[in-house]
Amino acid sequence: MKTTITKKGQTVVPSSLRKKYGLSEGTQLEWLDTGDLFKVIPIPKNLVKSLRGCAKGEKLTQKLLKDRKKDKSLE
Repeated sequence: MKTTITKKGQTVVPSSLRKKYGLSEGTQLEWLDTGDLFKVIPIPKNLVKSLRGCAKGEKLTQKLLKDRKKDKSLE
């Protein structure tokens, strides 16, 4: 998808992306500059709710216990 930047530095988020990501008037966007390119990330109104369940299946508790055991052996 392409958009054009206006003389005032503005651009339009295509409607298909607004619908897909639930963007509406007042949605804040974070612009991240990686040095080679930039990324635009929408900031959800309820950040905690949007992240709930994002690590499902990652077995984070098991990884934490394994790391703690490793750290204890280094003491």
